[in-house]
Amino acid sequence: MNRQPLEGKVALVTGAATGIGRATVLSLAQVGASVWINHLGQLELAEQLCAAVDALGGRARCVEADVASAAGVAGMFEQILAQGPLDLLVNNAGIILEQPFLDTTEQDWARVLDVDLHGVYRCTQQALRHMQPRGCGAIVNVASDLGFLGRSDYAAYCTAKAGVIGLTRSLAREFAASGIRINAVAPGPIATAMVSAENMSAEWMAKELDIPMARLGTPDEVAAAIVFLLSPQASYFTGQILGPNGGSWMGA
Repeated sequence: MNRQPLEGKVALVTGAATGIGRATVLSLAQVGASVWINHLGQLELAEQLCAAVDALGGRARCVEADVASAAGVAGMFEQILAQGPLDLLVNNAGIILEQPFLDTTEQDWARVLDVDLHGVYRCTQQALRHMQPRGCGAIVNVASDLGFLGRSDYAAYCTAKAGVIGLTRSLAREFAASGIRINAVAPGPIATAMVSAENMSAEWMAKELDIPMARLGTPDEVAAAIVFLLSPQASYFTGQILGPNGGSWMGA
């Protein structure tokens, strides 16, 4: 029997109970990884996902923590590392805010950045402190095409995701010699709870969202890119931003 590409590896996926996170957990399990499913107040969904992984013959465990809390993140990593080493991290947890900039309060702004950007900082710092002495590891951050493009009424979200892209590239340079690869995916509009495909015609999506492929992406399509970046097949990839986006962003 051929060895699975991530067999024996242990991964943490944040914001994993639904959407892209859920698809990533299932995809990781299918290639042999054991997965920690981070969630916040979604225990039933997380446990259902654990059961789905079990049905695939994999192994998953749930861990609740708010990535916007430094103490919460520290506690989560303490719980995980007490069970053994962590090899892979997917920073997926995020929230979105659609609101005119002049109506955005300091509280609104801070909450989006605290989850979408500072949460990546907190989890990545904890992971790197563990990975660096071991001389190995891989991290994938979930950014967005809006981190490149910008969009009216999404200033906080676009700012946070642009920050994730910059953080990814900076840390990739800093830790490359330590044997740790750090990349990101920047999806376009994906059919999740954040972006519903209901009542959206292909023509509307092509015009209003400017997607040349004229459809929303799926969580599985994003998960495939994430798993590739975590896998040995991407051994020469670091500081890269892959764009499962249907052509919405074709920049460098």
